[in-house]
Amino acid sequence: MALNKLRKLDQNSAGVTLPKDDLRLEGLLDEDGEIDGEHHIHIRHVDDGQWSLELVEEIDA
Repeated sequence: MALNKLRKLDQNSAGVTLPKDDLRLEGLLDEDGEIDGEHHIHIRHVDDGQWSLELVEEIDA
């Protein structure tokens, strides 16, 4: 099990990193390992200490 550190981003938010290998498997990186395009993730708090992340395919404007 990989552990990722929770990091302060600014006054109102924190973040964690996602492993590039996993992002590559999802097809989100280009051949240079850079994020390919614009992507959005829906994050839901599921339970104490548990969150769910889901790649959102389309954003309704």
